[in-house]
Formats: sequence, C-alpha cells, structure tokens
Amino acid sequence: MRVIPIKKLREFWGQYTDAEDSLRTWYKVAEKARWTSLLDVRRTYPHADFVDPYHTVFNIGGNEYRLIAKIEYAHGLIFIEHVLTHKEYDGGKWK
Repeated sequence: MRVIPIKKLREFWGQYTDAEDSLRTWYKVAEKARWTSLLDVRRTYPHADFVDPYHTVFNIGGNEYRLIAKIEYAHGLIFIEHVLTHKEYDGGKWK
C-alpha cells in the first residue's frame, strides 16, 4: 500500500514523542501490506474498524492514539486524514 501523507505522522510524533515508534511501525507494516478489504486489514490489525463508510480507525500505541485513514483498496492507497489522542478522538475532533 502507498501511505500518504507521511507528514501527518511526523507532525504528530513531533508533538507526542512517545507515539513515534508505534507510528513508524504502523507505517512500515502498512507500506508492505496488500490489503484488499477491511478483513485483510483486521488480519494485521484486529481492532481496526470502519467509523463511517469512508474511514478506518487504527488504535496506535497501546490504544493511546487513533489514526484515521481513508483506504482505497483498488488503488493500493491509504490517505492519512487524522492522528489524534484518544481524548481528541472521543471528543469527535476528527468529524
């Protein structure tokens, strides 16, 4: 899969340094993946979930953070839309 934009990950771990290792790991796994559906994603990330028809949420850093992405399976693209703290996510900041 091609993950874009990586800049959002860098900006987030610049602010939350404890998230860097987990986000780098997620990025490396996602880049190597060949997901064709949410079922494929869940084989790697069992707690990944649709939050609406367009977005998939990944728990990052032991459930401390949320990565929200739009995945275009047919094109092999993952668009990172938001990386948030658990509190920001629960507050609906991403909607």
